[in-house]
Amino acid sequence: MQTLQATIFLFVFVPLVNPAPPLQQESLQFYDYDEELPLGSLTQQDYEMKSKDIRKDGTNVSLDTSLRMQRDDAQLDVPPTKDTNLPTCLLCVCLSGSVYCEEIDIEAVPPLPKETAYLYARFNKIKRIAASDFADITTLRRIDFSGNRIEEIEDGAFSKLLLLEELSLAENRLIKLPVLPPKLTTFNANQNRIKSRGIKANAFKKLTNLAYLYLGHNALESVPLNLPESLRILHLQYNNITSITDDTFCKSNNTRYIRTQMDEIRMEGNPVVLAKHVNAFSCLRMLPVGTYY
Repeated sequence: MQTLQATIFLFVFVPLVNPAPPLQQESLQFYDYDEELPLGSLTQQDYEMKSKDIRKDGTNVSLDTSLRMQRDDAQLDVPPTKDTNLPTCLLCVCLSGSVYCEEIDIEAVPPLPKETAYLYARFNKIKRIAASDFADITTLRRIDFSGNRIEEIEDGAFSKLLLLEELSLAENRLIKLPVLPPKLTTFNANQNRIKSRGIKANAFKKLTNLAYLYLGHNALESVPLNLPESLRILHLQYNNITSITDDTFCKSNNTRYIRTQMDEIRMEGNPVVLAKHVNAFSCLRMLPVGTYY
């Protein structure tokens, strides 16, 4: 009998598995925390402290949480004022020659980068402007101090700002005006406490570029003298002006004189009755806004 020899082939199917991503292929490093940690990592003492809870007022607080709470408390204790001695561009926002220091409760003008052209320091607690504040910043073109508590501006505070075109001191506590730089085009001192004696007779005479002058909501008893020919807008509403003269806006000795640049004069809210001073407006293209009867 012929013996049949059966050959049994055993096929082992091994499923193909995609290789692990590189991050998974990296060997994982395990540390035995019973052994001494190498130099450069946490010391054994640090590790033991970290693994324990710190008991504070009867409550278990982890070291990480405790440190984080301490850090947060420290940040809250630092008021955002000049006294923090922070660099101006950390305390404020500096961007392409502009410095924004708005609503951060500073009490004095911060030191400015020498290339500053525009300063916005509105709604703070500044009380005084010193001559040294802008002594080295000759590049300034616009300054806005609206909404502060400014009572005093030192003599010469703006004398070196020969490029300054716009200055706002609105909503402060001024009783007199400082000497203004010669190239101003816009000056805003609305809502202060300025009286006529607080404005020098020639305060505006040499400002041959001044086009916009805002002195509303003050305590003026008369219209400022020697207003420049360049003036287009003049706001004097809600003061205590009781009278005006033929030379206030015009020239009584020159009946042909026309003030060609003046577009708007606001005088409402004053005790003066404008109809009693008709000759005072003969050189104007438009009558002032105010009471006529």
